[in-house]
Amino acid sequence: MNEVRLLVIQPDETDPLGPLGDWLSEAGAELDVRLPPRDELPDSIEGYQAVVCLGGAMSAEDDRDHPWLRTVRGLLASAAGNAVPTLGVCLGAQLLAVATGGLVGKGERGPEAGPTLVSKKDVAWMDPLFAELPLVQDVLQFHQDAIERLPSGADLLASSPGYPNQAFRLNRCVYGIQFHIETTTDVVRTWARNSPELAEYARPGAFDNDVLETAHADIAETWRPFAHRFVELAAGRIAPAEKPRSSLPVV
Repeated sequence: MNEVRLLVIQPDETDPLGPLGDWLSEAGAELDVRLPPRDELPDSIEGYQAVVCLGGAMSAEDDRDHPWLRTVRGLLASAAGNAVPTLGVCLGAQLLAVATGGLVGKGERGPEAGPTLVSKKDVAWMDPLFAELPLVQDVLQFHQDAIERLPSGADLLASSPGYPNQAFRLNRCVYGIQFHIETTTDVVRTWARNSPELAEYARPGAFDNDVLETAHADIAETWRPFAHRFVELAAGRIAPAEKPRSSLPVV
């Protein structure tokens, strides 16, 4: 079995790797978790077979307060450009989008918060990671910024009525998901308690303990196999997405 070493960038101590880390480890990944600025970020992605970037409360271009974000975007741009399997989660997806030419801004329709659903787009049915997901997937939302424009050449994989750019793919094996799959009930309740102005956009009762426990069980059922497939992709045991076929004009 090929060794799979993952660089995990954790931009915020309040958003740890959580169950996602367990799922990645189950599939055979060795996780090198870096929490900047406490932990120094590597100069390059050399020596890693994949990159994961998690969420955080800051904005994707909040370099004044978090100057290390520039380094994170550089690492993500390098991973995308070199077709290194990558997964950006919430802020991680926004950082990935900005690093590769997309646009992120304050969501015009207000924050998304709490357990909700996203749905697959047509391209996702032939994607090595998304194909086996159900049409509608359980996810956890907690963001006020949104990906307004995908990078050039990106494939849209999942959408929601409020914000269409929920999941995308670049360069056949580089993924961004606007939502969370790594949370726990305790983590989400802490977010809601610390950011009431964002949490108020959730449905009534969304942060009740039993609601969150049920939501996280549903998330695990859907996204644990996804995480396993991500490691398989990084190990070269499953192939990346096929290159889009060039279309010919109808005559």
